[in-house]
Amino acid sequence: MKIILIDDDMDDGLIFEDVLQKIAPSAVFKQFIDPRESLKRLLEPGENLPDMIFLDINMPIISGWDCLVKFKKTPHLQQIPVFMYSTSSRIREKELARELGAAGFITKPDDFVSLKDLLVNIINNNLSR
Repeated sequence: MKIILIDDDMDDGLIFEDVLQKIAPSAVFKQFIDPRESLKRLLEPGENLPDMIFLDINMPIISGWDCLVKFKKTPHLQQIPVFMYSTSSRIREKELARELGAAGFITKPDDFVSLKDLLVNIINNNLSR
C-alpha cells in the first residue's frame, strides 16, 4: 500500500506518518510539502501511483482544490481516492469536495488516537474495494 500526503505542514506529516506506521507498518508513505512537486511527480508517465492521496486544502501557491481538479482531469489519476484533509469543518467545503470528486473530506483530528481510528477506517474501507 502506498499513501501520499500533500500538506505544507511538516508537523502534520510527521504525525500522519507515525500513525500510519503503527496501523500499517508495511505501507509506503510519502509527503509532499510543495503541491507543485506532487503534481509534477504524479503526472509523470510510469510513476508508481499511490493507493490513496490525502490532500490539504490551504497551501501556498496551489490550493488543494486546484490539485484535486487536476487529479480528476488526468485519466491515470482519476481512480485514485483523494481525501481532502483540512483543519476546516465548513459544510460548504465538504460539499465542494464531493462535487469535485473527492473520496471524502476529513477534518484533521486533534489527537493521535482520533487520527489512528480515522485512518484505520479509511484504509479498511478503501482497500477492500
